[in-house]
Amino acid sequence: MKHSRSEVHCKTRKIPALHFEDHALTSFSGLVVFQGLFIRLGLKERLGRCFGHLAGGSIFGYHVIVLTLVVHLLLGYRRLRECESYEDDPMVKRLLGLSRLPDVATLSRTLAQADQRSVEKFRALVWELVVERLRQLKLARLTLDFDGSVQSTTRWAEGTAVGFNKKKKGARSYYPLFCTVAQTGQVLDLLHRPGNVHDSNGAQAFVIERIGRLREALPGVTLEVRMDSAFFSWEMAEALRTHRVEFTVSVPFERFCELKAMIEGRLRWRRFNEEWSFFETPWKPKSWNRRYRFVFLRQKVKQQQKDPVQLDLFIPHEWGYDFTVILTNKRARMKKIVAFHHGRGAQENLFGELKSQCQMDYVPVRTLAGNQTYLLCAILAHNLARELQMLAEPPQRHTTE
Repeated sequence: MKHSRSEVHCKTRKIPALHFEDHALTSFSGLVVFQGLFIRLGLKERLGRCFGHLAGGSIFGYHVIVLTLVVHLLLGYRRLRECESYEDDPMVKRLLGLSRLPDVATLSRTLAQADQRSVEKFRALVWELVVERLRQLKLARLTLDFDGSVQSTTRWAEGTAVGFNKKKKGARSYYPLFCTVAQTGQVLDLLHRPGNVHDSNGAQAFVIERIGRLREALPGVTLEVRMDSAFFSWEMAEALRTHRVEFTVSVPFERFCELKAMIEGRLRWRRFNEEWSFFETPWKPKSWNRRYRFVFLRQKVKQQQKDPVQLDLFIPHEWGYDFTVILTNKRARMKKIVAFHHGRGAQENLFGELKSQCQMDYVPVRTLAGNQTYLLCAILAHNLARELQMLAEPPQRHTTE
């Protein structure tokens, strides 16, 4: 059934007063706190500028559809069809400023009509919202984590490819590279890629561009970066050093046979505690032109070593220990450097939250721009939840190691 624009849109109401009484409440009454956040950020108007160039479409408007998807994810729903669960809910209508919500066909059709220009504008909006929060926090030091995460799909979608996938072997997927902020737990930006690329594909240009933009937006802030072994290279280390960025990068054993000999020939290890010990040395591979600080770590473990036997050609093996190597240009004490680098685990928790709570791993349509828009909706929903937490409570502590 077709409806006129006046039947769909309604004027935004003021935020209602909350009274905890023994009445039947809507299941989504908690959305009232997001209504104030949306007004504070001017989110609806800013989304309108992202999609204002798209003519025609549904009577709802592209920006309202995108905001509906953000609310859909904030409510914890995954598939587009699940919008039927709240199609008559008054609190959702109030939050969106609608008297009638779009159905699943409207959501799917409008999402599939997105273009790359709207995706880039939407991506810029996500960046702006995070940078605005960072300006308010006035941090002296900003920690960025870079890593990729797989988005699998069981069907064909534009831009997907079959790549390395531990959980769903042979499935088509995307493999976006994310830049996250450790201090706020928000996603700052992403580089969208097909699923058949290596983690480092396009990473160096992406990292350097993000660093340059952050220096313009936040002058005077000390930037530091953490990466896993997929990003280890001479070019990446030199680029970060040239741009005055402090960094720690995991070193892959498979690429340097000398590392195993250095560990096995080491007789004296300095101890942090009962579990960790270390030594460090200024070293460089033969093809490098500069020495860097290499940190060798040994951890006591109780579990049995179950790695493939052929990897012993490269990875040092000693019963009861695991070994790792870190490349860094930081000048802090060793204990602080190790604690800093191990903080990368927080990004894996962030990815888990994005996939379990914001449905980041769902691929809803067959078009590339539509799937990129949905991914940005998931990121925006996550960032808004973090923003609400930071508005509700003051910082409990300063940045630690």
